[in-house]
Amino acid sequence: MPAPAETHEIFDHERANWYADPRSAFDSWMAQQAFKASSADVYRAQWGLFLEWLSVKRTDLRTVDRPAIEQFVTQLDVRKPQRVRYLRLIERVLDHVRQIEMASTNPARFIAQDGEASWRDARENEPTGFLAHGERAALVSYLFSPLGDLSAGQRWRERRDRALVGAFLGGGVKTGEAAALTVSNYAWNQPWLIVEAANSALNRETRLAPFAIALLDHWISERKTARLLGDLLYPSAPSGRPMHKATMLRAVDAVIEAAGIADSRAARASPQTLRNTFAADLFESGTAPERVGQWLGFQQQISAHRLYRAWQNWTGEEIRERDLAQARGSGQEESRGFE
Repeated sequence: MPAPAETHEIFDHERANWYADPRSAFDSWMAQQAFKASSADVYRAQWGLFLEWLSVKRTDLRTVDRPAIEQFVTQLDVRKPQRVRYLRLIERVLDHVRQIEMASTNPARFIAQDGEASWRDARENEPTGFLAHGERAALVSYLFSPLGDLSAGQRWRERRDRALVGAFLGGGVKTGEAAALTVSNYAWNQPWLIVEAANSALNRETRLAPFAIALLDHWISERKTARLLGDLLYPSAPSGRPMHKATMLRAVDAVIEAAGIADSRAARASPQTLRNTFAADLFESGTAPERVGQWLGFQQQISAHRLYRAWQNWTGEEIRERDLAQARGSGQEESRGFE
């Protein structure tokens, strides 16, 4: 059902304010967000720098495109984590400004998701990302938290999005594969998910983690209750049309943020990060890289071993950071003892 004309007028008026005075509009938007005062000051400074860049480039929020945003982030003389935070802010604001347009019109989103983008060539660049143990635990915990007071439409979409994250984190599925999955690819309460390829000879099964099985069972039940049409496992609408990749990325971002782990991460937790973490959990449990590669759909064993080495390197870094944090904590305790 189309939105009422009054709603469109409200959106149009607000967008006009952003285009006319993006600084004041940003301040008004910030006042509605639950940011800490210190974080709000940082965001205002970042937004101001972005607006200055747009002015120099003789563009604005109405015409800014992907190359302009990528150029802005690339020229920042900061480390990669700070570049990511700039992108997150720009993406979030543009989502708000363009909220009645298609998600795919947000140029910042695709820059952030592009693993080969030039802006990533900064200090502390990490070739492969994983969720830390605490982040994974917090995310899984959120996936089973109560849904709250939601409308019927909001309810089935929330169930779908949680099951979608379950397929990435608990099944190692790619976004394109998830978009093509059908209800026949999964059997109720079974540990296997069939992932079909364009070439049927490349079809595979991936072993689902127990939490992913539970999430899919919940979603299948909700899908039937909502009477969604079509055979796609993850439809974007009651009509059964497929989810656009941009919609999937928005869904993952929303779940990650709701789980409370977005702000604590230096790098974005993308579907690929979740897929890597699926492999990391298997590596940690002693599963052979060859088997992990088979479940991930790698055609060459070298790819699985490359991911295994990346996980080993990342694990070493995580342990060192954890030990350093503990040492700092002990030092602070000792310092307080002398006060």
